[in-house]
Amino acid sequence: MDIDQLAAYLHRDARAVSKLASRGYLPGKKVGGEWRFSSTEINHWIETQMHAFTEEELTALERPRTATCVAGDVLVSSMLSENTCAVPLRATTKASVLKELALLAEQSWQVYDGEVLHEAIKRREEMGSTALASGVAIPHPHRPLSERAQGESIIVFARTGRGIPFGAPDGGLTDLFFLVSCRDAITHLRVLARLSRMMLRPGFFDELREAETPADAVQVIERAERELVE
Repeated sequence: MDIDQLAAYLHRDARAVSKLASRGYLPGKKVGGEWRFSSTEINHWIETQMHAFTEEELTALERPRTATCVAGDVLVSSMLSENTCAVPLRATTKASVLKELALLAEQSWQVYDGEVLHEAIKRREEMGSTALASGVAIPHPHRPLSERAQGESIIVFARTGRGIPFGAPDGGLTDLFFLVSCRDAITHLRVLARLSRMMLRPGFFDELREAETPADAVQVIERAERELVE
């Protein structure tokens, strides 16, 4: 992408994007005196910066472009079910959490090779933890899985009985986990933006921690998302 294409992709002014690139805040390089940006690198940059985005910036990322596996205005809830929720998740280490999340994902019947997904989220965590300072983590593959490994986009939610070390930036423990595995990069970013907006909702984390069953957790998530889109 060039500057104008990236500005449209980020829903930002081209001059502002140019300044960010010149100051080294955006991953890019100059070719023949013109900025060029890799979509993969930009998507990874968005993932790492999204926690600091404003509500307006997150909403802009949700605007439909060319994406698949999206059901109307509901993103997260359409990809989640009680079968892909675990409350509590019986795992006590980061490694066991990732393994159990991949096993849960297979219950969606959209993941055909759980081991491929497991290896993909492990490699993504090696690039940098997906844990946030609020006790939540969003493991996901760095790139969409192949059609042989996955069908439709899916989300898994799990809550461990107690917090575990997962690499949060503040050194805190993590007990809430959203595994996100989408079929294309744009849908992936839209889902991350929607989740981030839901996490800004007062009491959202408390309600998830108070949920006693997978059905309760699904209801909390569905209600929080409906309040954003209705």
